[in-house]
Amino acid sequence: MNITAADVNKLRQMSGAGMMDCKKALQESEGDFDKAIDYLRKKGQKVAGKRADRDANQGFVVAKTTDDQTYGAVVMVNCETDFVGKTEEFIKFSKDLLDLGLANRIHNVADLMPMSLGTTTVAEKLNELLGKTGEKIEIAHYEVIEAPVVFAYNHFGNRLATIIGLSKKDAKNASEIGHELAMQVAAMSPVAVDKENVSQEVIDREIEIGKDQARQEGKPEDMLEKIAQGKLTKFFKEMTLLNQDFIKDTKKTVRQYIAENDKDLAVTGFKRLQLGA
Repeated sequence: MNITAADVNKLRQMSGAGMMDCKKALQESEGDFDKAIDYLRKKGQKVAGKRADRDANQGFVVAKTTDDQTYGAVVMVNCETDFVGKTEEFIKFSKDLLDLGLANRIHNVADLMPMSLGTTTVAEKLNELLGKTGEKIEIAHYEVIEAPVVFAYNHFGNRLATIIGLSKKDAKNASEIGHELAMQVAAMSPVAVDKENVSQEVIDREIEIGKDQARQEGKPEDMLEKIAQGKLTKFFKEMTLLNQDFIKDTKKTVRQYIAENDKDLAVTGFKRLQLGA
């Protein structure tokens, strides 16, 4: 198939790999961006892990909780240019959308669309913005967390935001812990709370990549499984929240940080949205 320069550049932006490596990956993967990223990883490339289904990189991301902090939401509204993403009307629409979702405890984008927003509906307001800007504008993601206590974190510039739920509102230092963990999720981008929460699909994928990497390093076939399992252990350490090093004190894990404050406190879940990621 014909791989265009635009395709190669897109994969380069997604993965951080070199142009020729990206071209080769796309050719070998018949233009499939997800497969191309896996191809790069199997070849030992350190890639950003971005996916083609989130290729819009401009817009506004914002997170917030209800006043009682039992429900939190984070929304990403995408547009084509940074200029539109920074306009007052676009930002107001994004924030109003989040407030509407919180007030009605909406759980997904589909349920948001017919809701009233001022004198119109969300869907109609979206079309109005599209007409004004001439750009494709969409509510790309809307994620929620319900828990005994939920915390939200908005990174400067509103390109990244997180929400995280904890199991106890009366835990020692609960507010501080919630804030620190919401920032941890923002900074370290874990894929799950703990290794038990990682899907089998992801585990199988990491083992396959680990085996391929070891095979290309010339390791004997009967050692591949053991080596891949070692790489999987490292993946759990780096990519699951409770097993990550705590960014404020890397001598301890997040699990240890939580236990030092309240051994019965648990993370119920988290959501992380980032433009272009």
